[in-house]
Amino acid sequence: MSASDGVLGGIWAVIATVFVYRTSYDGSASAALSRMAATLLSFFLCLIYLLILPVGAVGLAAMIGLSALGATLLGRPQDAVTASITTAIVLGVASLSPHNVWQQPILRLVDTAVGTLVGLGTAWIALHLTAAGAGAGPA
Repeated sequence: MSASDGVLGGIWAVIATVFVYRTSYDGSASAALSRMAATLLSFFLCLIYLLILPVGAVGLAAMIGLSALGATLLGRPQDAVTASITTAIVLGVASLSPHNVWQQPILRLVDTAVGTLVGLGTAWIALHLTAAGAGAGPA
């Protein structure tokens, strides 16, 4: 893994954390499910594409459309935009570094999982800290 992959992975994990963190744990859990569903769809589509074809403008456009369509057909139309954005970024990054492009979907899936777990953990901690603070009134 190159240094730029490490930086991109860190940024990707932070984006997932921000995407998932909400003011309630239920909201964060729902956002985590949405983020992971969209990322898994994009992962499978991008991995298959990158194992077969090189990245090009027509393929990129087709894969973005297929990501949105796939999310909708899988009964998750709310994830169509996230899946499409994820696909665009994964394929865009793959086009910048044409060596071992098939690794990009795998790396971004791992980064998203890490960021999602951090977002859920942060929401859980914040919920418990605010609940503890709310119960610590004057005696």
